[in-house]
Amino acid sequence: MIRHIVMWNVRGDTPQQKAANVALLKRSFESLRGRIPGLLHLEVGVDHSAVDYACDVVLYSEFESQAALDAYANHPEHLRVKGEIGDIRIARHQVDYTAA
Repeated sequence: MIRHIVMWNVRGDTPQQKAANVALLKRSFESLRGRIPGLLHLEVGVDHSAVDYACDVVLYSEFESQAALDAYANHPEHLRVKGEIGDIRIARHQVDYTAA
C-alpha cells in the first residue's frame, strides 16, 4: 500500500476568502471518493492550530499500489479537481511512501 500525503497553504486576502478557498479545496478532493480505481482511503483535514508554520489543509490518501497512485495523477477526475482549485494554492508539500 502507498500512502500519499499532500499539504497546502491557500490564498486569501481576508479570513473569509481564505476560509472559502479551504472549503473549496476540501470539497473538491472529497468528491474523489469512490471515483478513482485503487484509491482505498481519502481524508482531508483542515488545520485549526493557526501556528505560523502550519499548512492550511492536508490530504491523506492510501492507494493499493504505486501503479494506482501513478494512474491517479492523470485520472480525469483528479484533473477535474486540479482545475477546480486552480491557483488558490500558494504552497504545496508532498510525501509518498510505502506503508510497512
